[in-house]
Amino acid sequence: MTTNHAISRRTLIRGALLGSATAVLAAAGATPAGASAAGRAGAPLRLPAPTGPHPVGLRTVHLTDPSRTDPWVGGVREVMLTVLYPARTVRGFPRAPQLSATAAGVFADYAPLVHPGLPEPGTVDWGAVLTHGHVGAPPLPGRRPVLLYSPGGGDSRTLGTGLAEDLASHGRVVVLVDHPGDATQVELPGGLRTTVLFGPPDPATFRTMIDTRVADLRFVLDRLGGLPTASVMDQGRIGAYGHSAGGTAAVYAAHDDARIRAVANLEGFLDLRPLDAPARFDRPLLLFRTDGFEAAARIDRSWAGLRAHRALLPHSNHGAFTDYGALVPQLHAAGLVTDAARTTLVGGGDPALTRAELRLRVGGFFARRLLRGWGTAAGRRRDRTAWSVRPGP
Repeated sequence: MTTNHAISRRTLIRGALLGSATAVLAAAGATPAGASAAGRAGAPLRLPAPTGPHPVGLRTVHLTDPSRTDPWVGGVREVMLTVLYPARTVRGFPRAPQLSATAAGVFADYAPLVHPGLPEPGTVDWGAVLTHGHVGAPPLPGRRPVLLYSPGGGDSRTLGTGLAEDLASHGRVVVLVDHPGDATQVELPGGLRTTVLFGPPDPATFRTMIDTRVADLRFVLDRLGGLPTASVMDQGRIGAYGHSAGGTAAVYAAHDDARIRAVANLEGFLDLRPLDAPARFDRPLLLFRTDGFEAAARIDRSWAGLRAHRALLPHSNHGAFTDYGALVPQLHAAGLVTDAARTTLVGGGDPALTRAELRLRVGGFFARRLLRGWGTAAGRRRDRTAWSVRPGP
């Protein structure tokens, strides 16, 4: 069953879900005067181009899991996927918008509530943002590693597009997973579904959210062989990564499912349940954080004692791991986001340098951990031709 929960008035609690779904961003200043006119007149927002040698194809997939009941609205559990992959050719295949017109309108309502400081509804044409993924383009032949992505709490999978496209352009198949119920908006075949969670969740609700996401990821693993791009997927080389609540879910999914061979956690808490029970977490693990996140102390506590590669994204804040890292500086330059809001949302660093560091760290981590023969002399030699990973600070 698909349920629509459209906003009918602006009475959502101002402290809606942060990406981690357990902390609340402080409001970072009102939208500047005149922003509405500037937003309508300005150039469309642009996602940064991928840096790899391959063009990117895109498919959208709807899956239903008849074995599970949706914990938020009842009925059969549904998930939506975007699959990005290196394409053989993209000639004649259109670029996909990041959001459809319908989804963009709902996103415009929710965005400044989920992330205070973003422009108010009517100031930005979110539906004009194009991805670099070409709809239906034929995959480049070959067997390629598979990466599953889980977004932050309150965010949809579309906000992970930029990093995913870059990974795909370097030869990975990336599966962006939406989690209906806590994502602001998800377009399902039966209609648009919006979040049922208003305000920071209590511990029991947060546990339900993470457990549902873990089950979603494992269900997607079960269905990889039936996806349109299955012929180019190497199911012996699967990784997972996620932002905030998505990072939490990715680590716990890897803990519970040995099919995930490596996992990258982009600033997600790991104190939901112990990772050393019932078995020690022994998969390659990247723990990646910013230097501006207000919940840094809890992050440090929850990551203490874990054997992992650790990295820091300097001059940045929590949203820099998502497409906000590219979009918010553009909004700031157009006068649609205040200085304070930009710093709170993504940090004050150079977005090009921040983006390059993010792509290098995440891409390099998976290049090392999912290469065939990784750990052998031949694997290490091949690794030097891919991304390199510098030691974390």
